[in-house]
Amino acid sequence: MNVVMIGAGYVGLVSGACFAEFGARVTCVDKSPERIAALERGEIPIYEPGLGDLVARNIAGGRLHFSGELAGPVAEADLVFIAVGTPARRGDGHADLQYVYAAATELAAHLDGYTVIIDKSTVPVGTAREVQRLVRKANPAADFDVASNPEFLREGSAIGDFLRPDRVVLGVESARAEALLRELYRPLNLIEAPILVTDLESAELIKYAANAFLATKISFINEISQLCEATGADVNLVAKGMGMDRRIGPKFLHAGPGYGGSCFPKDTLALIRIAQEHGVSSRIVEATVEVNASQKARMVAKIRRALGGSEADKHIAVLGLTFKPETDDMREAPSLAILPALVDKGAKVVAHDPEGLEEARGLLPAAVSYAGTIEEALTGADALVLLTEWNEYRGLDLADVRARMRGNVFLDLRNVYEREPLEAAGFAYTAVGR
Repeated sequence: MNVVMIGAGYVGLVSGACFAEFGARVTCVDKSPERIAALERGEIPIYEPGLGDLVARNIAGGRLHFSGELAGPVAEADLVFIAVGTPARRGDGHADLQYVYAAATELAAHLDGYTVIIDKSTVPVGTAREVQRLVRKANPAADFDVASNPEFLREGSAIGDFLRPDRVVLGVESARAEALLRELYRPLNLIEAPILVTDLESAELIKYAANAFLATKISFINEISQLCEATGADVNLVAKGMGMDRRIGPKFLHAGPGYGGSCFPKDTLALIRIAQEHGVSSRIVEATVEVNASQKARMVAKIRRALGGSEADKHIAVLGLTFKPETDDMREAPSLAILPALVDKGAKVVAHDPEGLEEARGLLPAAVSYAGTIEEALTGADALVLLTEWNEYRGLDLADVRARMRGNVFLDLRNVYEREPLEAAGFAYTAVGR
């Protein structure tokens, strides 16, 4: 089976490599010559655990290829996935579909024989219908179907999510398209992965609804954390008690500085815009977005209070910049809202992150300094702010940390540490909702 992935970014590269692992012959097509050249050299443009080995193995096996041209690969393809970016559009927050539609129009001319064109990018309801119209307009004689196959990959565990999914959603309109997609995903039958077949519109909405619901859980527990601080309750215990209810579950009930990343921020905004376009209210999702923004502002205020009311001329060591561990993704990371506010008030910020420093340099103010080691960031610091819960930050030698720092303020914005050992080590401890 010949598969083309249009877009060799996060979704396209991970999906393409995993389909190759399934045994398909996959060609990832990208307009960036630099990216294609790097991939052909075995260089992975993103940090995702295990991806380098997966790509190398399938290149060596002759199943994974890269190209800057659509014509040849699309003409031979049984399935063509559109996996290009759909960033939030400036001004209105709607998903920007220009790259999806451009890909659909361009590939149309190269179709040869029956082909299924699949939206893999996260796209609003109605996008598959528009892709179908554009392809038909560009090539009236083409024999094709359009399908929707949303991705549910978590950065940092994307390969496992793909190879052992909770579910696979196939939005289709024909038995031919369903049969080809089922054949592509046939290796998952061995682990009895659920495959849900839906109409196009339902498949498109499932991804947005799922992400909005998870974002809502995060904003809910962050709002509860405020009540915990006001009443003396412990948000970790509250969340644990909630999560024991099987109807709720424990996942995404972790208080912190707010959600970020490539999905939740843009998908919640896009869902709000979709609802508005269809004359439907989305008050819960709107509140989710508002609470998330206010949570980041609360973290700035929390740091300021812990420093005695002013961060001016204070050396703040920040551990973690990416929006979550096991990724170099800085998109909408809480650090992008919190650190500029501290620098603006005169703080000296020295940051460390295992994978995100290169990305961070182009996004954070020039006044932010970067440390190659944890020890370098901590030396002489008045305060330590734990902002991303990388594993290497979970087992710090507290006595050594305290000895390196000038001050004793420890702000655990991910609730990794317990109060007692920190206070025993001489720290003034501050957390979220505790």
